Amino acid sequence: MALLYLIPLINPKTLDKPHLPPAAVNFSRRHSSVKPLNAEPKRNDSIVPSAATIIARAEAVEKVEVEDYEKLAKDLQNASPLEIMDRALEKFGNDIAIAFSGAEDVALIEYAHLTGRPFRVFSLDTGRLNPETYKFFDEVEKHYGIHIEYMFPDAVEVQALVRSKGLFSFYEDGHQECCRVRKVRPLRMALKGLRAWITGQRKDQSPGTRSEIPIVQVDPVFEGMDSGLGSLVKWNPVANVKGDDVWNFLRAMNVPVNSLHTQGYISIGCEPCTRPVLPGQHEREGRWWWEDAKAKECGLHKGNIEEGNLKDNANGAVHANGTATHADLFSTHNVFKLSRPGMENLLKLENRKEAWLVVLYAPWCRFCQAAEWSYVELAEKLAGSSVKVGKFRADGEQKAFAQQELQLGSFPTILFFPKHSSRPVKYPSEERDVDSLMTFVNALR
Repeated sequence: MALLYLIPLINPKTLDKPHLPPAAVNFSRRHSSVKPLNAEPKRNDSIVPSAATIIARAEAVEKVEVEDYEKLAKDLQNASPLEIMDRALEKFGNDIAIAFSGAEDVALIEYAHLTGRPFRVFSLDTGRLNPETYKFFDEVEKHYGIHIEYMFPDAVEVQALVRSKGLFSFYEDGHQECCRVRKVRPLRMALKGLRAWITGQRKDQSPGTRSEIPIVQVDPVFEGMDSGLGSLVKWNPVANVKGDDVWNFLRAMNVPVNSLHTQGYISIGCEPCTRPVLPGQHEREGRWWWEDAKAKECGLHKGNIEEGNLKDNANGAVHANGTATHADLFSTHNVFKLSRPGMENLLKLENRKEAWLVVLYAPWCRFCQAAEWSYVELAEKLAGSSVKVGKFRADGEQKAFAQQELQLGSFPTILFFPKHSSRPVKYPSEERDVDSLMTFVNALR
């Protein structure tokens, strides 16, 4: 098992043994000849590269099929976190970055440093983190000589949420909406500039959602710079490592840690949604403690839902009892929520004053979740134009109507209602990036 490989790392006498990757032989910070790319003095506000950079990389890097990563995950099942990290950085270079939350996943940065390879680190600043976490970010930057690439939520979206629901609405209606605005959408922006990302997920963190995470996988939800599902690879180097072993590693390597850990915090998130855990409690009990203990996720790892909780059918996946409890999608003032009568009226009108673009969706569908950012961004581009953007929830009791009258085959289905035609035009492609959707709209409006 991968746990056995931690022993050589915490024993100074074995740090130069030949079984480690060649690039990781020299662990001395003072004598390291490789400087991380993010150690340059100039900060970037976004890790999304320019269009020219994206095109150049797209031409230079060959896509790898899903099956290759399934095989790679099996090959690395018994590998050490250091070996996995080295493999990830070697394979993706500057197109991969470590997602750092300000908690014990600082171990990822230490492993990346030990490889001797250049590496990048990004973090999501929600604007509601603990003061101790911000101080920890600064300590990590100074300790490793790096610049963390911070991603921030959209100010207009945060303002709209707070003005309409207040500062603490998540205590009443669940944390998903707030997390989607402050964390998930900024994460989507970050990942759109990458081909792969590295997370600190472990199987023992949350038995309900993380018990089956692989070492490496094609990300089931988020998109990379090439757009579309399958365009991003997700690495989980410590997936098989126990929490206690991670902490043994951090202590042995004298790595800086968040001071909140000494106050009883284990899993650390935003200040209003995180509290210390009591002796004997699971580490995730300190997150969103007022909610169901089996759903301790913010949306950053949506693909973790166990297959046992879902059943597949031709239109995606639904809960075994037929109900959906996920937070709604496409929630922005630029996307109009349409009711059943509204959709029926659209179908009847032959001479509309404005064209409409409507997505038929289900909140629990991971393909709808993956398309959310692109659709919201498209709605922003079309705001004030001759095209209205809407959404219609087409699962549950509306599913039969959507299949019979709205050409629903699978979720999401996107329809364009031209001004002078009663028949909607179905978007025919699986490519749901903004440029592809805009091309479709421009060809018809």
